[in-house]
Amino acid sequence: MKQRHESAAHVSNPFAALKHKSYRYYWIGMAVSATGTWMQNVAQPWLAYKLTDSAFLLGLVSALQFLPVLLFSLFAGVIIDKFPKKKILFLTQSASFLITLFLAIMTFTGHIMFWHLILTSTLLGFANTFDMPARQSFVIELCGKEDLTNGIALNSVQFNLARIIGPAIAGVIMGAGPSGIAVCFLVNAVSFGAVIISLFFIQPYAIQKEPMKQTKMLSSISEGLKFIVAKKNILIPLLFLAVGATFAMNMNVLVPVFADKVLCQSETGFGLLMSISGIGALVGALTMASISKGGPKKAFLYGFPLIVGMLVLATGFTDIYILTGLILALTSFFYMIFMASVNTTMQMNSTNEFRGRVMSVYSLVMAGSTPLGNLFAGGITQTFGAGAGFIGCGAAIIVLLVPCYLQLRKKSTTQTI
Repeated sequence: MKQRHESAAHVSNPFAALKHKSYRYYWIGMAVSATGTWMQNVAQPWLAYKLTDSAFLLGLVSALQFLPVLLFSLFAGVIIDKFPKKKILFLTQSASFLITLFLAIMTFTGHIMFWHLILTSTLLGFANTFDMPARQSFVIELCGKEDLTNGIALNSVQFNLARIIGPAIAGVIMGAGPSGIAVCFLVNAVSFGAVIISLFFIQPYAIQKEPMKQTKMLSSISEGLKFIVAKKNILIPLLFLAVGATFAMNMNVLVPVFADKVLCQSETGFGLLMSISGIGALVGALTMASISKGGPKKAFLYGFPLIVGMLVLATGFTDIYILTGLILALTSFFYMIFMASVNTTMQMNSTNEFRGRVMSVYSLVMAGSTPLGNLFAGGITQTFGAGAGFIGCGAAIIVLLVPCYLQLRKKSTTQTI
């Protein structure tokens, strides 16, 4: 009876983190903002593809949005550990509002050009370089360590709920008239206001941490990297994440071309595919929230990436709309549980004084690898066709997981000895 009671406790109250008032404000604000972001995530690649008719240039736009993360995340982590995360988020969300508003105005007036997309994508990338690790490391200050796993999972729930709603709305709006893309950009700009407003009501918990040493920037970065390398329970999940983040989630490059060339779909069909993918991710996030008390499982961390690779590979061999949507949903389901497990593992094994730097490396791997993946996917798609992009990415995941498994086996052997 006791075992049954403990098992039930592991799946009870999937919304535990929402009992914290500040987390509720944060969650609602981010949910609104994420919906707008997903509308733009559908509108922008479609616009880039229609302006250029080039899968490679489409990949370039997506890559540039994450290039600053690749280059500057480690520096951002030091700054995030030094300053209040609430203030950093206020600045990054305000900057994102202004950048997206400019994009909306240029599109509404008919002056939008490809180089505008290059410019705004790069600027948004700089904002996200600070915004992403600040958001990740802010959760523990809103719901405490006890509900950290649940808070991370619920962040995934709101993000993926928006991933369903945003693309569906965007697809309908884009298909309704020539100004549809501009409307999507405008809604995204306005949605940043929800986060800015919520920050005025948030009172973070005080987190005890050692004062950061007054060292040079590069020394602080070095300290953070040494901490990660010394912690094998952070480093190895990070290696698996690097493979998945680079090759699994190139949807914004692969799906528009695949929907157009293979499935013969318009804007609405493309938006619906992205929403179906979001349903899978939402179910994965809810699953993770329901079992959050049990902590991340090894199967989630080390088994699910291989399943994701096989599903991405399989997508390239489909030409049936419903089947494609189903595979995309399953891919997102397994990837979401894997990603949330890595996030939780890294935060739970970090210390307060290093958390900003640890999560900046998480952001570096998560988003900083995206330019490489986008260019890889875009290049293969441009050269060999829409299906080849999925096949190449899936094959890359399966092949590159081999050294990750060898590293994991080496760790197990060392522990046994």
